[in-house]
Amino acid sequence: MKRRTAIGAAGLGALGVAAASATPALAEALGDKGGPRPDTFVRGADISGLIKNEDYGAVYRKANGRTGDAVKILASSGVDLVRAKVWVDPADGYNTATQVVELGTRAKRAGMDLMVDFHYSDAWADPGKQFKPAAWAELPFEDLVSAVYDHTADVLGALADAGVEPALVQVGNETNGGLLWPDGRWDQLEQMARLLTAGCDAVHDTAPGAKAMLHLAEGGDNGAFRWFFDNAVANGVPFDAIGASYYPYWHGPLSGLEANLNDLAVRYGKPIYVVETAYPFTTGDSDGFANIITDPEPVAGYPASPENQSYWLEAVAEVVRNVPDGLGRGVIWWEATWTGVEGAGWDPADPASGNGWENQALFDFDGKALPGLRTLGKL
Repeated sequence: MKRRTAIGAAGLGALGVAAASATPALAEALGDKGGPRPDTFVRGADISGLIKNEDYGAVYRKANGRTGDAVKILASSGVDLVRAKVWVDPADGYNTATQVVELGTRAKRAGMDLMVDFHYSDAWADPGKQFKPAAWAELPFEDLVSAVYDHTADVLGALADAGVEPALVQVGNETNGGLLWPDGRWDQLEQMARLLTAGCDAVHDTAPGAKAMLHLAEGGDNGAFRWFFDNAVANGVPFDAIGASYYPYWHGPLSGLEANLNDLAVRYGKPIYVVETAYPFTTGDSDGFANIITDPEPVAGYPASPENQSYWLEAVAEVVRNVPDGLGRGVIWWEATWTGVEGAGWDPADPASGNGWENQALFDFDGKALPGLRTLGKL
């Protein structure tokens, strides 16, 4: 699929943290596109690892212990959206357009929406690494811009062919420091904006009913969000929504998340989602591979437990619901179905890698739905 229009960029945005309120120029650039709409509050679950888990023998159970299809269990619990990441050419063949289409089709059949999370990489992309796909490594910048558009449009086009139109599409994953380094790194703001614009344009052209979202980690860091989104606006990136990751054991107190999201709503007028959050239900391990969170009390006063997993979910959702002007639109639990199964580890290039996240899934070590899943469905 070819790009519809040439992608331009306005002047370079300020590098420093912007003033406390939106400037007239910023408000004019934003226009009326981000005004609140009567959307429902999203109760979502990232299930990017589900198909690989299933292929390696994972079993999922309802709260009563009966086995069932994980997607149907999510839907029956009240979850109304699933999130799925997409990589360009991963070594293990998972998290490609093929799996996104399968998950999107299953979600649709279960009455749920789909959110697509483009990493623009062959493996994990986050604030510490934004590596180009191998096939794009030597592309001149103009061809790299086209590759972003074409890849985004191709995946969304495959979904359209399957009768699935996503509700939300992330253009990049946790792009605090940019994407597709070094071309779109934080110190190449015009080029970063052009790459983000290419992805947003592909969303609008190929899935016109979806919101194009930009997503950062560190949901309590208002300075980082202002810097990034001020520059996105100054450079004309046509995004429709803002996504944040917030993990309470890494990203500071809830008061920081609240202050940041409230400020973003007033400043940019866009729908806001916490698209990644989690908390451990245990410090135990099921696969012999060290967990990422091992502290028995990840946040002081809140030991790892099923009850505190539910507590943090409710607490984050309350912050999002109270965002001004109804712009807080939902919460998504990260990798809700990623239970510990041999062979379904984190590294696509290493079949022996394990899962460091199974103690933060919404299914226990026997594959049974935890109370947190019901909590998510009732937010």
